[in-house]
Amino acid sequence: MTQLILASSSPRRKELLEQLSLSFEIVTSSVDESLIELTEPEQLVMELALLKARSVAATSFSSAVIIGADTVVSIDGQILGKPVDEKHAIAMLRQLSNRKHQVFTGISLVVVEEGQITQHITDFRQTDVWMRSLSEQDISWYVSTREPMDKAGSYGIQAYGACFVDRIDGCYFNVVGLSLPLLERMFRQLGYHLMTDFTR
Repeated sequence: MTQLILASSSPRRKELLEQLSLSFEIVTSSVDESLIELTEPEQLVMELALLKARSVAATSFSSAVIIGADTVVSIDGQILGKPVDEKHAIAMLRQLSNRKHQVFTGISLVVVEEGQITQHITDFRQTDVWMRSLSEQDISWYVSTREPMDKAGSYGIQAYGACFVDRIDGCYFNVVGLSLPLLERMFRQLGYHLMTDFTR
């Protein structure tokens, strides 16, 4: 039986796969993201997604499909990853306040058969996000909740941060961290049916 593996420790991605009633395991990759110096956000998220999936694929599976993913925020040509501390999170939120930015998520699927990688496919999705104007009080309160600290761009659209997002153009799930329509399409491209081949 082919296993489904999520190569990510993100609780948001875990929740999205659980939402589809999929049967999967989580195996976190050992990729050092700081070593990748690509400046184009779409190239960066695809490269990191593939590296994460390939890293996990090398850890002794006989038959599996591994999902790798990576998300960044981009504004004014600058890539915003996860904040390193509260001061960094505050600076990011000030930068995003009352502005439009882009969220890029790369997805990579790596197929392992008889212990060997036989196929892989990588793609990305972009969503435009408009943030409302944030006061210093808004920002201080939000950072104090700790919600921004493990999220690209220092906010999460699926929780408290939803109150700060004015509107989006594109896939909502992409902003959460994993575009489900793109994921399903990529599985079909590899000859799998996500909703029937990997359900509980």
